[in-house]
Amino acid sequence: MALAHRVLTPTPILSLDEYVARGGGKGLTAARAAEPAAIIEAVTESGLRGRGGAGFPVGRKWQTVAENQLASGTPSTVVVNAAEGEPGTLKDRTILRRNPYLVVEGALIAARAVGADLVVFATKRSFEGEVERIRAAVEDIENDGWSEGVELLVFEGPDEYLYGEESALLETIDGRWPFPRVVTTFRRGLLGHVDEDAPVGPALVNNTESLANVPRIVDRGPAWYRTVGTERSPGTVVCTVTGYTGHHGVGEVPMGTPLREVIDEIGGGPREGRSIKAVMSGVATGLIPAAKLDTPVTYEDLAAIGSGVGSAGFIVFDDTVDMAAVAAGVARFLAVESCGQCLPCKLDGMKLADLLARLSHSNLQQTDYDLMRRKVTEVGDRARCYLAIQQQVVLTSILELFGDELTDHLAGDDVAPVQPELISELIDIRSGRAILDTRHWDKQPDWTYNATYSGTVPVELYTGKRPPWGS
Repeated sequence: MALAHRVLTPTPILSLDEYVARGGGKGLTAARAAEPAAIIEAVTESGLRGRGGAGFPVGRKWQTVAENQLASGTPSTVVVNAAEGEPGTLKDRTILRRNPYLVVEGALIAARAVGADLVVFATKRSFEGEVERIRAAVEDIENDGWSEGVELLVFEGPDEYLYGEESALLETIDGRWPFPRVVTTFRRGLLGHVDEDAPVGPALVNNTESLANVPRIVDRGPAWYRTVGTERSPGTVVCTVTGYTGHHGVGEVPMGTPLREVIDEIGGGPREGRSIKAVMSGVATGLIPAAKLDTPVTYEDLAAIGSGVGSAGFIVFDDTVDMAAVAAGVARFLAVESCGQCLPCKLDGMKLADLLARLSHSNLQQTDYDLMRRKVTEVGDRARCYLAIQQQVVLTSILELFGDELTDHLAGDDVAPVQPELISELIDIRSGRAILDTRHWDKQPDWTYNATYSGTVPVELYTGKRPPWGS
């Protein structure tokens, strides 16, 4: 299987001149000659779906923001979500390392389409190399006059997982902590310090990979974009493969490629002498068992088997992995990263993490196991964002697919204890091996790295305090 190179160039593009020599800028030129409605129509007809996890139709989102911008009478804002933090995923940083100009051009086209006068590239201060590449690309494009009055701002935020949630992303840019809002971003965007009754333009929040697809759609047309992929999932997708495979990597494939081929091509297949037990796409979708590895990587096909594309960060577990360890690792990651605005999410999440850690250590009684099962059904109650639902989705999937493996650990069954699997953000992939953020073992539920947990949830600890980050 040959990899695609629509958004992930084989080698880095290091200057604006090089980008233009390779065809860059044509999409923005076409957009500036077109009416905003025509741009939105082209993106809609392409069938491009958001690559940040939910797979929402990009054109429909643009149309909603454009309509809300006209209704508010206030310019909108385009926010590029480059705050990658889904476990198992390195695609957005790889795109930015290879060609940040493509993303900036896509963002400027989006600004034209939705009436925006500001584009914010929201990334993490720990992504030092990517920040340098974005800032250099923005400077080149501004100096060459491409921005035409649209302000381009690079914002460096925190490492917290919730920073990638789009309403929490705006809260952080506004100078607060990454706690998800109730109000939707496509109705009220960046609030700053305006009066709550003052008109506020909407924000268009799009993922890095989503915007990287836009320039060629506008330049070459929706029909060209649809020459690969499927009817409901056209185009390509940039995948990350890590876990128990021959090697780790990032690659772009046509939508509809069987997952097994993705793992073989990008990850080198299973380790020698081992077989794949399950695959997990980040911590937001159901697991994919070995029997379903030939499922095409599309939104519709993976949904049909109880999973999803997510951010296409496929973590592979082989037959040496105890799924009780995976369940404990997932539960801990999500419980720690919960902000505490929704108490069932935080408190029930922490209880789940504790119970599943004890289960992996073969130190849990049947009554506690039953309690754990009940907490899985309750953790999503009154959820403000999707994080609590993620706990339900992933843990329910593990229980349904590998319940016997978990119950084998109940006290008295004489099964060897195992340590929870480390589930955390990727720092990088170097020499074909993923580097995980091992600091997560020490991260407390209050988001500190203190020796002990303070007993206070993040929303109580940090509300009203000035964050130590900014543009």
